[in-house]
Amino acid sequence: MKALSLLGVVALLLCGNAQACLLQESENNNSESGADGPLCSGVAVQASIGSRNDQDWFYFDTSATGDIDVSLSHDNNDDFDWFLYRASGSYIASGQSSANPETGSYAASPAGPHFIKVTRYSGTGNYQLTVNFSGESGGGGTDPEPEPEPENCNYGNRPSKPGGLSATLLGSSSDVCVSLDTPALLLMGGGADVDAAFANRIKPHIKGGNVVVLRTSGTAAYNDYLQGLTDAASVETLIVNTRTKANSDYVDWAIRSAEFVFIAGGDQSDYLNQWQGTRVQDALMHVYNKGGALGGTSAGNHVLGEFIYDPDGVLGAISSEAVTDFCHETINISSNFLGLPLLDGIITDTHFKQRDRMGRSVVFQARLGSSGRVVAVSEATSLFVTADGNGVVDGSHEVYVLRADGQTQYQQTNCGQPVIINDLLRYKVLPGQSYNLLNNSSSVSPSRLSIDGRSGSFYNPANPY
Repeated sequence: MKALSLLGVVALLLCGNAQACLLQESENNNSESGADGPLCSGVAVQASIGSRNDQDWFYFDTSATGDIDVSLSHDNNDDFDWFLYRASGSYIASGQSSANPETGSYAASPAGPHFIKVTRYSGTGNYQLTVNFSGESGGGGTDPEPEPEPENCNYGNRPSKPGGLSATLLGSSSDVCVSLDTPALLLMGGGADVDAAFANRIKPHIKGGNVVVLRTSGTAAYNDYLQGLTDAASVETLIVNTRTKANSDYVDWAIRSAEFVFIAGGDQSDYLNQWQGTRVQDALMHVYNKGGALGGTSAGNHVLGEFIYDPDGVLGAISSEAVTDFCHETINISSNFLGLPLLDGIITDTHFKQRDRMGRSVVFQARLGSSGRVVAVSEATSLFVTADGNGVVDGSHEVYVLRADGQTQYQQTNCGQPVIINDLLRYKVLPGQSYNLLNNSSSVSPSRLSIDGRSGSFYNPANPY
């Protein structure tokens, strides 16, 4: 029998079974529900952040009330952060400075399941995570306990509303627990809202639960409208227009306890500026991971994708300009907000046919590369996507999906030059028809679309819709 390494001996002594202690991260652990573990007290885990969108979750159990100490060390050129959670609720401690190692403690945490999330502020590379706590997980590396909903929501009482926060509630002020199944998404294209999507898709999904409308400006006009269509126990509109409000206990509680969160139209760049990297971001992922539904219209739709069209202070991109320069100044694409598996590799667009956004979306697709996809929704239209990837169109117009295959040619995609792309796949999905975002199957057959930014008539065919 080979001799155990020193690290293996320590793990054996601490956990009673070397296999029970996590020593090396394994992907995919990018969500709370897919957390890697168990961690053993005092045993370092080797892991890495490999991309801008990578985040790592780990779990462990404490056997008694006691302090939890966390240490995260990484390469000198990186800046990684950690967040400590109990089995439900917002994070209870974090390390978010530029220190290396990034250390911190939480005093007298109750016994039970805990989670740690590691994210990047800048850089990518290897890191080492060590947690000291009372007791260890054991049990041979079984999966963490599931979310407490529905039998015991465990969100506690509604926190006090901070001064300056506009929060307009219609209906019950208490959390209503319902039995959720699998998550879903609602992508709406702006303009008139789609009644059928709320009444026929969202209503049966949330089963009388709670709804939150999220925005940075505007009114609470959605409250009556959505309660009437969904029979929700409550609808609350939150105007979260500062990062301080986005990190408040009240906003975090309201979002996490909801079964459906709908992000209204507005300015997607403002949404990112105020919400990215805050408790709003984590709470939205919590709703999705527990089986709830997330949705948005116009700007609210834009921020749901893995990649986000983010003008952020410049004029909006229009097709006739975007095709003239692959790196046109109006095209800025951001990421690292939500990590929804159904929208992996996807950028969304809205007000699509009505504002002739086909040209700019073709450039978006090319900027993402051959594996990137565009899901573009026209006004008064929606795409409801279930956990199996199947998306069904409701409303008055159509949804377009743009993607590449082996026949697609990126003939000219250089900064400062007109864009030339040949034979991109274009799906036109009408109300009642479907497209699966996980496997690209569809009830409709695609056509081919080309653009040549050297010409004033840059579409081929001339009518790309």
